[in-house]
Amino acid sequence: MAYNEKYGDLARQKDYARRQHIMRMKMKRKRQIFIRKCFLAAAMFAAVAGFVNLGIAGKEQTDKASELVETETIAVAADNDVTQNKVNEVKAPLVPYAQKNENYQEVMDEAVFSPYIAVIEVESGKLIAGRNSDSIIYPASMTKVMTLLVAVENIDDFSKTYTFGTELLNSLYIEEATVAGFSEGETVGVDDLLYGLILPSGADSAVAVATIAAGSEEDFVSLMNGKAKEMGLKNTHFANPTGLHSEEQYTTPAEMAMIMEVAMSNPTCAKYLSTYQHTTSATAQHPEGILLTSTMFSRMYGDEVEGVLITAGKTGFTNEALHCLVNFAQKNGKHYVTVEAGAQDKWHTIFDSFALFRDYAI
Repeated sequence: MAYNEKYGDLARQKDYARRQHIMRMKMKRKRQIFIRKCFLAAAMFAAVAGFVNLGIAGKEQTDKASELVETETIAVAADNDVTQNKVNEVKAPLVPYAQKNENYQEVMDEAVFSPYIAVIEVESGKLIAGRNSDSIIYPASMTKVMTLLVAVENIDDFSKTYTFGTELLNSLYIEEATVAGFSEGETVGVDDLLYGLILPSGADSAVAVATIAAGSEEDFVSLMNGKAKEMGLKNTHFANPTGLHSEEQYTTPAEMAMIMEVAMSNPTCAKYLSTYQHTTSATAQHPEGILLTSTMFSRMYGDEVEGVLITAGKTGFTNEALHCLVNFAQKNGKHYVTVEAGAQDKWHTIFDSFALFRDYAI
């Protein structure tokens, strides 16, 4: 069935999504099964890809590793200062750079609206389909996938907390940033902050976890760019952990897909990226907690395409980046990442991803 024949015009697509949302609570048990499958998939991928010790900060390299890895590491303070221990560390790439495979397909279908696309088969690390996949794009809140990864790797104690102040919240309000909704004087733990970072795409959570992990946003951004270098990314640079627009914050569809690959190989990151809803712990400011909802899973179940299970993802939008989405799925025993960017409507990225998984994932 042709794409437009199945989904109709945009109004019908939106109506379809609204009907999904009404039924969502009935799917809660099924979603839990999805998440467990995602964890299993992430673990399998980690074994296949050969990721070892991902997310363990400050571990002394063995003699064998030192023969394989060229490092430039700054001096580490006696207290194992997290920032010093990570900045400028250069290792062998965590994943092979995304090259086009022999059966690569250019996405020519006019019913796929996003102008920037990448589809990566995780097991091979190859780009199997794309459209302008090496073009520079602004990642908007897809940035928060890297924020999550770096935070998880650098926060050694999830019992740590952050107390929100007026200055930060006011500055985010002025910038019209999306926030999770934490209040002035509210003290929040790492777990709730990471859910707030990914599910509603909270810039307040992004700044908080950056401060906990590195002491300041500036030092955290250095860790983000260090991670990009460690991954072998060639055209990715970060200026902030929030995804707010900056000319100095950019990536490509293919490299954004690589970031998602690495994040999903970490079971802790996979947990947050795979969750539909989470209620934060009770505080004086929010006695019943805050109900946080995934911006992606509020628009899809994940099983709309026959034989495909979309298990994780992160949306993004700024006026400069337009609408974008990175997500992770399994099909026929294999795993795939798609990136859709530069779309005029948020529903384009959702239905484009369905089409890409259906037509290009083998």
